[in-house]
Amino acid sequence: MSKKRLYEIAKELGKESKEVVARAKELGLEVKSHSSSVEADAAEKIVASFKPAAPKAEAKPVVPKASEAKVEKNSETPVAPKEEKVVAARPQSRNFKAEREARAKEQAERRKQNKGNNRDQQQNGNRQKNDNRNGGKPGQGNRDNRRFNDQGKKQQGQQNRGNDRRQQAENRPNQAGPRIDFKARAAALKAEQNAEYARSSEERFKQSQAAKEALVQANKRKEPEEIFEEAAKLAEQTQQVVEVAPVVKEPVVDTRRKKQARPDKDRDDYDREEDGPRKQQKNRSSQNQVRNQRNSNWNNNKKNKKGNKQNNRNQAPKPVTERKFHELPTEFEYTDGMTVAEIAKRIKREPAEIVKKLFMMGVMATQNQSLDGETIELLMVDYGIEAKQKVEVDNADIERFFVEDGYLNEDELVERPPVVTIMGHVDHGKTTLLDTLRNSRVATGEAGGITQHIGAYQIEENGKKITFLDTPGHAAFTSMRARGASVTDITILVVAADDGVMPQTIEAINHSKAANVPIIVAINKIDKPGANPERVIGELAEHGVMSTAWGGDSEFVEISAKFNQNIDELLETVLLVAEIQELKADPTVRAIGTVIEARLDKGKGAVATLLVQQGTLNVQDPIVVGNTFGRVRAMTNDLGRRVKVAGPSTPVSITGLNETPMAGDHFAVYEDEKSARAAGEERAKRALMKQRQATQRVSLENLFDTLKAGELKSVNVIIKADVQGSVEALDASLQKIDVEGVKVTIVHSAVGAINESDVTLAEASNAFIIGFNVRPTPQARQQAEADDVEIRLHSIIYKVIEEMEEAMKGMLDPEFEEKVIGEAIIRETFKVSKVGTIGGFMVTSGKVTRDSKVRVIRDGVVIYDGELASLKHYKDDVKEVTNGREGGLMIDGYNDIKTDDVIEAYVMEEIKR
Repeated sequence: MSKKRLYEIAKELGKESKEVVARAKELGLEVKSHSSSVEADAAEKIVASFKPAAPKAEAKPVVPKASEAKVEKNSETPVAPKEEKVVAARPQSRNFKAEREARAKEQAERRKQNKGNNRDQQQNGNRQKNDNRNGGKPGQGNRDNRRFNDQGKKQQGQQNRGNDRRQQAENRPNQAGPRIDFKARAAALKAEQNAEYARSSEERFKQSQAAKEALVQANKRKEPEEIFEEAAKLAEQTQQVVEVAPVVKEPVVDTRRKKQARPDKDRDDYDREEDGPRKQQKNRSSQNQVRNQRNSNWNNNKKNKKGNKQNNRNQAPKPVTERKFHELPTEFEYTDGMTVAEIAKRIKREPAEIVKKLFMMGVMATQNQSLDGETIELLMVDYGIEAKQKVEVDNADIERFFVEDGYLNEDELVERPPVVTIMGHVDHGKTTLLDTLRNSRVATGEAGGITQHIGAYQIEENGKKITFLDTPGHAAFTSMRARGASVTDITILVVAADDGVMPQTIEAINHSKAANVPIIVAINKIDKPGANPERVIGELAEHGVMSTAWGGDSEFVEISAKFNQNIDELLETVLLVAEIQELKADPTVRAIGTVIEARLDKGKGAVATLLVQQGTLNVQDPIVVGNTFGRVRAMTNDLGRRVKVAGPSTPVSITGLNETPMAGDHFAVYEDEKSARAAGEERAKRALMKQRQATQRVSLENLFDTLKAGELKSVNVIIKADVQGSVEALDASLQKIDVEGVKVTIVHSAVGAINESDVTLAEASNAFIIGFNVRPTPQARQQAEADDVEIRLHSIIYKVIEEMEEAMKGMLDPEFEEKVIGEAIIRETFKVSKVGTIGGFMVTSGKVTRDSKVRVIRDGVVIYDGELASLKHYKDDVKEVTNGREGGLMIDGYNDIKTDDVIEAYVMEEIKR
């Protein structure tokens, strides 16, 4: 059996290929496109499915009922039979072109039968519609009707010429019975509803806009009371109009596209489209107008938008408010550098006014220009204002609290405990004395028998408290002794009766005199057999410390700290001197004082030992300490007990600081944490700037010193200690080590244990780490072993200094000196081919060794200086040839040896330093 393709079947039926493909799929055939082929019997089924079926008696017409009702109303004569229109319908989908042609033919036949009656009625209806669109103006509607009638005459000829074509299209043999497309009908109904809603919305919007405009015009002409009454009336009218407007409804019509038959276009048909007359542009513009008005109403609800421009024109302009007059102030507090704008804001005047006044005074200035104090005073005189210069207080300066006269309240001053510093030479019994006073045994735990850092303690005697500061006696702790003397009220100078006055004793005397602190001399160790207190008194008198018995002002007490002899007498003397001094403090002000010691604790962080000098220190106080700040989180006394309040002359240890401060820094309590933070950050910034400015610049004057320093070798050291005082002592001691050609560079110094960052820094800077009373962490120790970084741990300071001296000396390049070990004379020479010249010699003095260097001297002049290539005694290689013996030698790189040349043998020996 033969096969046929779908597009061939579509061509025979006069259908589109996609319709044939769709029908084939409906029949259950497996086809994909118009190129698919089917069997002959399948092709016959497809063709049979497209043949028209017998018309049913109750078939619905294609033209909607509304259209039929309208035709019956406008015409009395019968219209063409409905069956013809049913035959014209397409079964599968709507053929809009055929429908338009059928409607055009129907209208043409009605016009011929009615002989113009229908046209007149239609014109009357159009006239009424146009009158409604134009707001009830009949003239405009007549013009539209005349234009429509002219267009109808032109279209009539074209419609008659196309009747033959329409009839042929209606009588096509492939048309079938009627079939309604429900999707298209639903879309048409939805479009009809949208059009009806648009027409009603447009009418309501126009009427509401007209009411609003009328209300605005009435508001401009009437009083406020009348405006409210009229607005209420107009609102009621507007509501009535809006409710009445949508009542008038046109009969429901089919809104699907109703295009006329396409006529042959002429040159004069400029107002026609392919499907009929050109649509009226008026409706489109009215829709755009409605859309624009909606947008305008939407923009009315927003301020400062472009959509407000049109409506702002209709609104009444706002009244111009008059500038409020401000009285001039009677006083004006100024600072140097104030700008014209700032002054204008303070006295509530315009900057232009002040610029004008300055111009009249001969000063050219702008509103952003700074003025000096003299110009500001002249300007205030011109205004009649009393000018006062404001004294700016530096919030970051905590030293002002120690020197301000008005900081303390004279009426609130009370007696405070004295602060006593115990000073003296190494191992003269200072810590033993303090241990006896505190009934503890601190001295037994001191490494090397010396105190390593300041300890602050408080004891009570006869109901009165005394604060003691213990200072180290070693030479390395000069700065710590000076710091102790600066905060103390009384100095107890401990001198051993058997040793007498020593260098650190003299230094302690000088510190006390510089601080203008009274001295009480405690002659210790009077229990020893060789004790001689009289000799001590005489030696101290030579240095300006005179006993009261000798007419001086210093008290002398002979004690034995070890056996607790005369300790009570010493304390009574301290209280007597304190009573004479009349020591007072104000506990009501915010606390100020000095840092005695600072360290970094692994669990607590920065820990500082403070001595409160004025005021009262409380827990949670915001505090600035040196170049750091924080809040007092916890506070402990000298016994290790937690306290919440610390009064004047009380030593306490606090935590809560951001960084570890320096020993000797002052501290002050601020009003709030914000001001404390600002002051601390500003002080840190100033310290950094000062450090940068202290960097020495190369100049012509110090150029030679700089070049000389560059030739020196450097020993890089990282110092870690338990307290800040020990760090300072080690730093100062290492800097004082004097080894020619080597200098010590402190790369980093801090308190706390040795950690990984210290090892990393040591590796990067090629330094070694010195730990004083601290230990490295396990991680730091492992990293140091892996990176080959040397860590030295010590607990006695002079051991550190000795070790550093040896290390610095070992870094110097060794120095050598020449030492002549023997001489020989050449007796005979032998020239050997491919070997060189061999000199036979005899040693005249000393010896000639194989590893020694030789000089060839001829006629008293050194000809050559080099090394031996070989040394033999007869035929044997030997290491040396002693005095009086003969041998043979060859000089490396030299063959011009002659008879009677003198060979001088020497070696280079290192010089010990």
